[in-house]
Amino acid sequence: MNQIKDHKKTKLACYLGFVTQAIVANFTPLLFIAFHREYGIPIASLALIPAVFYVVQLVTDFLCAKFKNIDYRKSIIVSEVTAALGLAGLAFVPALFSNPLVGILICVCVYAVGSGLIEVLCSPIIEASPFPNKESMMSLLHSFYCWGAVGVIVGSTLFFTLFGVDNWRILACLWALIPLYNIINFATCPIEPIVQDAESMSMSQLLGKRMFWIFLLLMVAAGASESSMAQWTSAFAEASLGVDKAIGDLAGPCGFAFCMGLGRLWYGKKGQRLDLSAYMKAAGVLCFVAYLTASLSPIPLIAFAGCMMSGLAVGIMWPGSISLTSARMPTGGTALFALLALAGDVGGTLGPSLVGLCTKSSENDIQSGLLAASVFPVLLVICLLCLRRKMTNTEAD
Repeated sequence: MNQIKDHKKTKLACYLGFVTQAIVANFTPLLFIAFHREYGIPIASLALIPAVFYVVQLVTDFLCAKFKNIDYRKSIIVSEVTAALGLAGLAFVPALFSNPLVGILICVCVYAVGSGLIEVLCSPIIEASPFPNKESMMSLLHSFYCWGAVGVIVGSTLFFTLFGVDNWRILACLWALIPLYNIINFATCPIEPIVQDAESMSMSQLLGKRMFWIFLLLMVAAGASESSMAQWTSAFAEASLGVDKAIGDLAGPCGFAFCMGLGRLWYGKKGQRLDLSAYMKAAGVLCFVAYLTASLSPIPLIAFAGCMMSGLAVGIMWPGSISLTSARMPTGGTALFALLALAGDVGGTLGPSLVGLCTKSSENDIQSGLLAASVFPVLLVICLLCLRRKMTNTEAD
């Protein structure tokens, strides 16, 4: 009990790490109109911001996979420093350039490095800590990304309503206080060795195992199932429910994140009694039904309810995929978590892109785009069935 109690600060630090990741991922898109009005940046050019963010995060994931022996404490502190610098820099750096977009993108690159490090390092830090029910703990950990997303959307909307969008620089600095505070937590909390009594596997060793490729595909399906709906719910709410953007943001991404957080919180509290693989298969089926409901229902409110139901279903997919893989390959080390994060981000890029392409080809019918994305929860269930069969009949290569 004392050992677990000593690691409470570790748990808090990782929770706030995921909150930080949610802030850097969701805050800047809320400023697109402010950037357009204040700096005269064309709306089309602002699309570079999320693109650069995800590319830098993917590169960070890949580089973490390449390096076998990472100092976790120093690296996770760097994640909080870069996240804070990138957020606070938004208030000052753009004005230093004749083209403010260059300054914005520099800040995005800086905090994207922090986001990538958080994504790679927080999960193995929790996995290595002496907590019971690791699968439930992993789900609970990832729920804090959801609560962070809800907090930054609602908090920013409230701030803009009370003080005006023109004061966005103050808010950027206020959000930067969270990673700044978390530097202290990570500097002083206990961090256990990620792989004990065995040398961690290299990236080439992991990729040489056929079963690991199934786990990577599982992670791609999880990331795509989550992001396809998450990134299109605002536009879906505006188009189907006929609401303005502010309401669309609150009802769409915020509502989706809240439902996803509830799903992760519930498994975090009750998951120790359940078989994770079976639960994920059920979640995949529910997610498929939710996508069909959102894409095929002619009644807007029922279709929107399908969007929210998918949030509940996808909650377990990302953390559950990590837990299944790390349990099967306990000596995977940093490379394992980095490659899983990379695969999840690939899915998180592939899914929304497919929705966008299919929406465009069907004369801007978002429901058609979401129907195409229903393939991802099906892929997740197929991967789980293949893994169950392979683990029952054979050992990993």
